Amino acid sequence: MGKIDQLNKAFESRVRLGIMSILMVNDWMDYKAFKEQLNLTDGNLASHISGLEKLEYITVRKRFIGKKTNTSYKITALGKREFQSHINALEKLLNSI
Repeated sequence: MGKIDQLNKAFESRVRLGIMSILMVNDWMDYKAFKEQLNLTDGNLASHISGLEKLEYITVRKRFIGKKTNTSYKITALGKREFQSHINALEKLLNSI
């Protein structure tokens, strides 16, 4: 198995890298903040979040703040492990060049 095979395909997208990077350093991040920080459309962000949620790399919390709905996301323990493994594999790949 080569060094490139150790990379996680779930994180090939720059959007998913951005989502996971933000969640590694923040406990919870709401949808609006993601959209602003990553400069994404609703559809683009929603599809990537949905993919990460299906893999159980992130979890969702829906609640009301006042009378407005708020959807926030948090990285799971599995998500942290998988993302860290991906970053480690990237570092190994870069260091071998």
